[in-house]
Amino acid sequence: MERIRFCTKCNKYTLKRICPECGGETEINAPQKYSKDETVAYYRRRIKKESLNGHESN
Repeated sequence: MERIRFCTKCNKYTLKRICPECGGETEINAPQKYSKDETVAYYRRRIKKESLNGHESN
């Protein structure tokens, strides 16, 4: 399962090991707390969807 990663150079969230914005290495970020103003909801939903699709194929 992929985890949300954070680039410390440009302060962006991504699922990749290398930041697509600046090319810097990313770090695994602590799980985000739920908030109605959540900034990484897209990534959280994408990871959940991919993990559910992976279980269906088994």
